[in-house]
Amino acid sequence: MFVASTLLVLVGAKPLAQAPSRQTPPILIESLAGRDSFELYCAPCHGSSGQGNGPVGSALRTRPADLTSLARRNGGAFPRDTVRGFVTGTGRTLAAHGTTEMPVWGPMFRAFESDARAQERIANLVSHIDSIQVPSAGTNDAGGQLFRTHCATCHGTTGRGNGPMADVLRRMPPDLTQYTRRNGGVFPSERVYRIIDGRDVASHGDREMPVWGDTFRAVPGGATDAAVKLRIDAIVRYLAGIQERPA
Repeated sequence: MFVASTLLVLVGAKPLAQAPSRQTPPILIESLAGRDSFELYCAPCHGSSGQGNGPVGSALRTRPADLTSLARRNGGAFPRDTVRGFVTGTGRTLAAHGTTEMPVWGPMFRAFESDARAQERIANLVSHIDSIQVPSAGTNDAGGQLFRTHCATCHGTTGRGNGPMADVLRRMPPDLTQYTRRNGGVFPSERVYRIIDGRDVASHGDREMPVWGDTFRAVPGGATDAAVKLRIDAIVRYLAGIQERPA
């Protein structure tokens, strides 16, 4: 019954007499990429952007949640365990919808593929939801914590370039809250990512700033490229959240 009801969510229901003679789309796609899983299983209700504006959302009793603001509503920290529990079905008492209209994807995935693939699919899906969070500068923000640990010594806790080490550097660290103002009102997220990762030279014009991508990869035991990307993405989102907007 569960699988049958889930099929209705994925492919819809039509009278047999009207059904076209074409192959039904697969329940599971081969790709394990989080974005691909999100588009198939979540976007119909939550929308491709994750803001709760999918084409099926208007037909539901309760509007789907805006998944892009989960971190902002949680003090700036993305509630990874809660999201994972909700996807797998173990955390449904915390449902934002207030109902169990959303399919329990964990058992469905395991019904059609190995447990290892299901675990990886869910992990990648949760990471994708993390990646679409709107900028947040909350006290518990993961990017904020990384910023205070690795960047505040030079750039200051507010990002304005007034950290305790600023006076001993050959060049004053830049004011990181002015990226958007200096870029015509658009936060240059890709360039900021590349500076942190070490692929671009920072605005100081030299390599005084540590190459944090290499530093993150050098943690004891090593860090995967995916883990490094999550760290840098979190810092970039935090910086986007502390920007001063043009008047």
